[in-house]
Amino acid sequence: MAGRVQGKVALVTGGAMGLGKADCIGLAEEGAKVIVTDIDIAKAQAVADAIGGEALPHDVRFEDQWQRVLGHIEERHGRLDILVNNAGNVIFESIEDCSTENFRLQMAIHVEGTFFGCKYAIPLLRKSNSASIINMASAASLLGYSSIIAYTAAKGAIRSMTKSIAMHCQEKGYPIRCNVLMPGAIETPMVQAVSGRAGKEEPVPEGVLPKEALGAPKDVANAVLYLASDESRFLTGVEIPIDNGLFVRPER
Repeated sequence: MAGRVQGKVALVTGGAMGLGKADCIGLAEEGAKVIVTDIDIAKAQAVADAIGGEALPHDVRFEDQWQRVLGHIEERHGRLDILVNNAGNVIFESIEDCSTENFRLQMAIHVEGTFFGCKYAIPLLRKSNSASIINMASAASLLGYSSIIAYTAAKGAIRSMTKSIAMHCQEKGYPIRCNVLMPGAIETPMVQAVSGRAGKEEPVPEGVLPKEALGAPKDVANAVLYLASDESRFLTGVEIPIDNGLFVRPER
């Protein structure tokens, strides 16, 4: 039986760990040819080796690196079917504490990285019969978290950018959909670090989770897989919280 994304060519940025790694595994398990990119090429290569994919060094802040990565994909595969703009980081600073340098760093990684990815991938995505861009924002962009001013601002920009790109592709008649996911608290190395338990993974139980629980990386990867597949062909410009009801909960 063919996988849900059988034969599709997928690029996942920040694929060396956490959500990106889970995305790579999920796409590969359903038949995609996955290119894993990350600034940590050793970890990216380990993921690629485990799933039968490719790994490339890639700092999403730099336009020329996007051009190099996508040039490689065009030469090797001739097209791109799935782009997952996942790379990111978080710096905990309030509006009064946040340095200009750190604010610009967050914008460069999240906003410019997503912008470059979409801009330079669209010509390759147009060669697909059914292409999907999946941008990664955050539930933080929906809420007023005072301790991560630059991160929330950057993720809010990605939400708005996604809608503009979706409409552009539709108006041009391109076979490209563009949607955005907004994860809440997920059991990843980044969350472990900010929770004071770096490197100590806690198991996430199966079944419906209580409101205090963290989600598992696969909870986001399953949504990525759905948006990457043709099952979601009638969805574009959509923002999907993956937060166990956090955004709609009266008390937070």
